[in-house]
Amino acid sequence: MKKIILFLLAVISLSANAQQDAQSSLYFFNPLNYNPAYAGSRGSLNFTGVHRSQWVGWDGAPTTQFVSVHAPVARKHIGIGGNLSYDKIGSRSNFTAMANFAYHMQLNAKNLRLSLGASAGLNANQYNFQSLIVTDQTDPTFLNSNSSLSPNFGLGAYLYGKRGYLGVSVPRLLQKSIDNNTSNSFLQRHYYMAAGYVFPINSVFDLKPSVLVKYTNRAPVTIDFNLSAHLYKQFWIGGLYRMNESLGFNASYQINDKLMLGYAFDFPFNKLSYRNWGSHEVVISIDIRSKNNAFISPRYF
Repeated sequence: MKKIILFLLAVISLSANAQQDAQSSLYFFNPLNYNPAYAGSRGSLNFTGVHRSQWVGWDGAPTTQFVSVHAPVARKHIGIGGNLSYDKIGSRSNFTAMANFAYHMQLNAKNLRLSLGASAGLNANQYNFQSLIVTDQTDPTFLNSNSSLSPNFGLGAYLYGKRGYLGVSVPRLLQKSIDNNTSNSFLQRHYYMAAGYVFPINSVFDLKPSVLVKYTNRAPVTIDFNLSAHLYKQFWIGGLYRMNESLGFNASYQINDKLMLGYAFDFPFNKLSYRNWGSHEVVISIDIRSKNNAFISPRYF
């Protein structure tokens, strides 16, 4: 039964009518993964790593790793960075490596900034059905593996201030075949919109709602709502609702001015809840600042 489920998931992930980008419940800690305009906006040399194990308990269930690094240069008017992602589900795997460039413009005296970004890199897709148990051993679909390597480009815009942000992006513009044109499987263009704002309640408590909207042509819109409480400028505790799919919670701890650790859990409430232990995600973020840019107040995003 699990083999059948994994085969169907792999086929769905390769079809032209599905969301193909990897899911992340801690999206607000790693915006560079989907918006190149975020590069350099933290004002520090930042390293972020994320690991996600989805639908734990299923053989071959999705696992994903994200790594990003970025920093401001040229008096903080320019941001540069790079990000890697690796996503594996059943017999299919996807690897993406992108370099990012962003130009930051200050819009007013209150430090409201607009960043315009672009990215370029490579996307590699591979699927191999040989490890699956099939009835017809002569079916050519299960005798061969397919792989593709192609360039891609992305664009994004990011408006941000001390307490809020709004971003729109298309991280991969080109729609390439991912099986060497042997079927109707193409890398789809995904459109992102992300927004968040921090409401100060008192000296030790802040409230931050945020949302991530992801759209792909001829596929259901994915919307993540998150509401987080910031306690004593060190702890984040929040709840997640992924529309028509799952509920979850997340937490993080700012250990010092350089290191942050976080964890998220979400559990599907639709038909995907069958015999699994939910999805688990961990994040580590490191900020390295110059002596002239000492840590003064907490970074909210």
